[in-house]
Amino acid sequence: MTASEFDLYALSEDHEALREAVRHVAEDKIAPHAAEVDEKSEFPQAAYDALRASDFHAPHIAEEYDGVGADALATCIVIEEVARACASSSLIPAVNKLGTMPLILAASDEVKAKYLPPVAAGEAMFSYGLSEREAGSDTAGMRCRALEQPDGSFVLNGQKSWITNAGVSQFYTVLAVTDPDGPRGRNVTAFVVEKDDEGFGFGEKEHKLGIKGSPTRELHFDDCRIPGDRMVGSPGEGLKIALRTLDHTRVTIGAQAVGIAQGALDFALGYVKERKQFGKAIADFQGLQFMLADMAMKLEAARQMVYVAASKSERGDADLPFFGAAAKCFASDVAMEVTTDAVQLLGGYGYTKDFPVERMMRDAKITQIYEGTNQIQRVVMARQLLKG
Repeated sequence: MTASEFDLYALSEDHEALREAVRHVAEDKIAPHAAEVDEKSEFPQAAYDALRASDFHAPHIAEEYDGVGADALATCIVIEEVARACASSSLIPAVNKLGTMPLILAASDEVKAKYLPPVAAGEAMFSYGLSEREAGSDTAGMRCRALEQPDGSFVLNGQKSWITNAGVSQFYTVLAVTDPDGPRGRNVTAFVVEKDDEGFGFGEKEHKLGIKGSPTRELHFDDCRIPGDRMVGSPGEGLKIALRTLDHTRVTIGAQAVGIAQGALDFALGYVKERKQFGKAIADFQGLQFMLADMAMKLEAARQMVYVAASKSERGDADLPFFGAAAKCFASDVAMEVTTDAVQLLGGYGYTKDFPVERMMRDAKITQIYEGTNQIQRVVMARQLLKG
């Protein structure tokens, strides 16, 4: 048996070179603005410009659509390294993948050819509209309607909640009920909605605990008419496409969580080596060394899970639903723990905005919630286990 037959993943020289390149961009162009982006709750335009200039804004898009064609593992490395500097900025490549993944999985060649190249070129961003006020974890309970008209177009009415980068993105994958009397969960269809479509608007920005540089808003549809050729996949297959999308993109949330945790650990390590108490660096105290060891151990375990899941995503392995859920769940729990411990290691300073770990702790929390709460991830994993 060769190594390639039993290795779950392998980092190539290209992957390592990519990490170095992204880290350079993140440290030079993104990290210096992270605190201000958080403080002002402003979209990280400087980060977007830097990511576009280096083709890191949507690396997953294939070359046939003018993208760089990065594999799933490479895309996770990009997101991880950007999140190490600024979690809000890491949502640029992450949400571009989330928004376009339904197209990649199920759209016609015509829809792909129309919408993927502008994203690859950095001319547009792509968001994803699935959740609603009363349909979060219960996605099949959505109320947004898309009713077909005699001319083949569809009229959308309703709303979507918690939409990342809403108002900044030009394009949106939106899931809506197209057969109100049809079987629950099999009556949902996916569409592409454009920002300037008549009848399409946005709610006010949400005031959030973290990822403040990434705008989160509601999508509002008031007799929003869209052409029928913007359908993604077949009628009634929307929810199936949405859940397949999440199997792939939950891995990127795991990567984001790993990056946030790595940034917090890196800063805490530097701090404890410089901070002195009782006549010596606090890094010399065994109790703190044990904390650091646990942080690094759990972080590395999370990274390995994410990379394995990314490789399964790239191959389309049948067990991706379990591994994607597991990687997202474990990595986000680790990120919350590591960032909280980083605040603890800095003591009172960790609780202030003078140092970045309090921001990282706030940013880490959302990774346990979006793209399916960690309670839902455990439901997904259990179902996969029980199915054998």
